Amino acid sequence: MQKDLLKQHYPAFVIGFVGALLCQIVIIGIAAGLYVGTPLKQVVREKLQSIVEKAVTDKNLTDSAGQHSDVIDVVDAVNPAVVSIVISKDVPKMEQIFNQGNPSSPFGMFGLNFPQYQQNGTEEKEIGGGSGFIVSEDGYIVTNAHVVSDKDAKYTVLLNDETKHDATVVAADATLDIAVLKIDSTGLPFLEFGDSDTVKVGQSVVAIGNALGQFRNTVSVGVISGLARSITAGDNNGSEFLSDVLQTDAAINPGNSGGPLLDLSGKVIGVNVATSSGGENISFSLPSNLVRATVESIEKNGKVVTAYLGVRYVMIDAEYAKANTIAVDHGALVQRGDDGKTVAVIPGSPADKAGIEENDIIITVDDVTLDENHPLHVVLRQKTVGDVITMKVLHDGVEKTVTATLAERPAETE
Repeated sequence: MQKDLLKQHYPAFVIGFVGALLCQIVIIGIAAGLYVGTPLKQVVREKLQSIVEKAVTDKNLTDSAGQHSDVIDVVDAVNPAVVSIVISKDVPKMEQIFNQGNPSSPFGMFGLNFPQYQQNGTEEKEIGGGSGFIVSEDGYIVTNAHVVSDKDAKYTVLLNDETKHDATVVAADATLDIAVLKIDSTGLPFLEFGDSDTVKVGQSVVAIGNALGQFRNTVSVGVISGLARSITAGDNNGSEFLSDVLQTDAAINPGNSGGPLLDLSGKVIGVNVATSSGGENISFSLPSNLVRATVESIEKNGKVVTAYLGVRYVMIDAEYAKANTIAVDHGALVQRGDDGKTVAVIPGSPADKAGIEENDIIITVDDVTLDENHPLHVVLRQKTVGDVITMKVLHDGVEKTVTATLAERPAETE
């Protein structure tokens, strides 16, 4: 029972340390031939109390990166830049009417009325909510693309000081699940991005967001549970494949989407994007380095500029290779669309200029092996327009090396 209480009120590391201390005291007592009676129990109790009090009041604890771990200071510093996003839309306005009871019915004789509803115009209603955070003093805000995916909806940003601002969706990239909003304001507090490449498993993190769409700026604390995860996330509107995401055990709930995942220096190391419905404390965040590059592209170009190769393909795995008698169990098979008309290689594209043909299999890109965890489009996300990539390609069973200079993806392509 005491152990359960400790778990509820004190950090896990305190429990581990206390447990180790208890073992040492008991061992010493036994080795000395002592009977563990009331005097020794009193010593243990007093020692435990002093250790616990010191642990929970010590403000100089540090995480694995040596950063100050006072969560209160972090929250106080970043909260003004974390926003709630309110989604509203015109929906049918229904009004209740009553039809007089039918005297010939069993109920009509009692004069009962039967309520019915009919549409009477439309009205604006809140239909959802999400989270976001300010990244510039002139009102640019980062969130998830799925938060602002309804083109017919209206988006309002609610700041931490209770002020409301109409928001415009500047640009969104559904494949990355990143969007940037803009509000008409200046002098705003904003957050800075940290380096997600330096994040370590076990590092302490703080998540803040509009939990369940109604509990604004809810704070949860946890650690980085895993790196470079690949997941398929979805809702009623569809699913998406996300790779190289951070896994955390910090509580992330519906409505937290688009909120920041912060290290203990207050830097954004991730954007909260998904949580598991089948497990406890398993949530995921887009790494900050990927988000930062996308935001910079949007601020500079007014849109997401994406590197483009120009092939249509299907990823090969062991099952697909066996079913189609393919010599390799990985890679990207270049093929035309299911309709038989959509070309496999877009004319004039970087792939076309590099000599890639239909039925070629792209095995690697810059020494990264293409497989189910590293599909071609995910590897290309890490590239920018103008990059020269080197690919190993199987052409009629013969491996060859080709290079291609990536171009900007045309707006009409996927």
